[in-house]
Parts: sequence; C-alpha cells; structure tokens
Amino acid sequence: MAAAFSWIRPEPWGLHVVPADFWIDPARPAPRALVTHGHADHARGGHGLTIATPETLAIMGVRYGVADGAQAAALGERVPLGNGVHATFVSAGHVLGSAQILLEHAGERIVVTGDYKRAPDPTCAPFAVTPCDLFVTEATFGLPVFKHPPIECEIARLLDARRANPDRAILVGAYALGKAQRLIAELRRAGHHEPIYLHGAMERMCRLYEELGVPLGDLQLVAGMPKGALAGQIVVCPPSALNDRWSRRLPEPITAMASGWMQVRQRARQKNVELPLVISDHADWQALTETIAEVNPAETWITHGREEALLRWCQLNQRRARALALVGYEDEDD
Repeated sequence: MAAAFSWIRPEPWGLHVVPADFWIDPARPAPRALVTHGHADHARGGHGLTIATPETLAIMGVRYGVADGAQAAALGERVPLGNGVHATFVSAGHVLGSAQILLEHAGERIVVTGDYKRAPDPTCAPFAVTPCDLFVTEATFGLPVFKHPPIECEIARLLDARRANPDRAILVGAYALGKAQRLIAELRRAGHHEPIYLHGAMERMCRLYEELGVPLGDLQLVAGMPKGALAGQIVVCPPSALNDRWSRRLPEPITAMASGWMQVRQRARQKNVELPLVISDHADWQALTETIAEVNPAETWITHGREEALLRWCQLNQRRARALALVGYEDEDD
C-alpha cells in the first residue's frame, strides 16, 4: 500500500503532482504548471501548459507575456489532470485571481494554498476554508509577534496625515500587483473620492483591475502635473521609487509604505519611511494558526516563510506537520 500523499512530491523547484506530471507554482519552466496567483515568486512564463484562474492568466499576460498554452479554470471548476488526478481552484483572498488548489487522487484531498489572507479585501474573493487530508500553507508572517491591525485603522492614519499636512504630498509605496489596488479601493471605501495619483509603473495593473471589474475611481498620472498641484494629494508608487529622484517632483512628500513588514520598526527606519502602514496581503500568526485548526487536516506542510515557528506550534498542538525547503519564494512586499 502506498504511503499517504506519496503522489505529491516536494522538490526544490516546486511541488510535483507525480501521476499527472504537473508542477504547482514551479520556479523554473515546466511542461505543465498549475499557478496559484500572479506574483513573480509564484508565476512566470515559459511553461508548456499553464492552468490558472482567468484573472491570473490575464495578469500573467500583462506581466510575463503568457498567452500560448494558457488554460483558464474558474473558481469551483473541477479540472481533470490525467491518471485519476483532479484539480479545483478555490479562492485564496490574497490578490485578484488568487486561488488555493484542491487536488484529489486515490481517495486523498490535498489543498495547496499558495499565498493567502483571511482579512476582507474589496478587490478579490475571500478565502474559502476547504477541508482536506493534507494542507500546504505559507508562513510569511509565521511568528507570534505578527498581528496585523484592521486595515480601516491604517487607512484612517493615512487620511489623518493628509488632513494635517495640506501643503505636502503623501507618497505611499505599495507593490504594483494587489497591494496598490487594495489600498486605493480601501481609500474609496473610507470616503476619499478625490483623484489618486500614480507613478507610471502602477498604471497598467490598475487599469487591468478595472477591466476585470474592480472599480478604482479617478486615477491620474503624476507625469505632467505641476508640483504645486500635488500638495495635499495621495500618490501611489512602487516601493523602489520612495527615495528615488522621481519623488523630488512632489512637494515635501511624507513617505509612507503599505506592507505587513512595517510592523517591524527597524525595516521602516531602514527604508526612511515616515508613515509606516501595516497593510498585508498575507495571513498573520493568528490567521495562520486558526486556519490550520479550521481546515483540520491530518497533516500540514509549511512551504515558505517562518517555517520553524509554525512547525513548533503544530507539534505543541499534536498536529502532524513538516517544513519544506522550496527555493524561489520571496515576499514581494519587501
């Protein structure tokens, strides 16, 4: 009799679904790939066949030129992979189009989460708890110190800083896929309906979100705007542009950054961030542990991040678990 879960194999470059010869989020080109979402540490071009949600494929088309060999799988659609293996894409709540992948074979159910969060997000479908035998989880913020505040509190801090500094621009560094659009949508939800200004590198993905049905309101490019006209305005840029020469075109900018890592004061200081905003698209420690308890798998695999602490929590709670050593997975917030 085959050992439990022997048909999925952790390799340095990704998880290999052996009977169907598919790879999940492989870090190098593969003949057949299942992709959880569009961030560059999970998605790439060069695969022979790529199966992902329609939104993820659209994002991959813009970012990596993926067009040939793309097969869309809607959330909830059960896709045969061959040799008795089926895959179902289930919402992960990370960014637009992000999905967990439920694999079924030989009477076993395996859920590979990719990246996920449990906090509400107006730009993507919420995380769906999916019972399974083996749960493969990320652990980006897998330390008890990480407790992310409600996003409403961080948005209120941002708007308070704007009101208190009418002669200065508020320059917010946010990752171009997911974080920037969530920040903008939450500002709209908080009642800020004035134009939000964008660094040129942010425009393409924001427009794609709108094409995919996520309204973001009045967005304008910084390019061509008189410096004085940006006083008191919110400007969104890539984190790399926060202290770049580009930022000098803004009137005395207050430098902010939206990231779960802004809870670590040393990181904020290193990046010269005046207004750290703790806004994360990953699960924090409480969400990670509560999700494992909710899913209640027979075994948990921990793929990337702070693996040892979450492994220890599983052991202390009499949950079978192991930490994997996969390469190529980084936190794109950083």
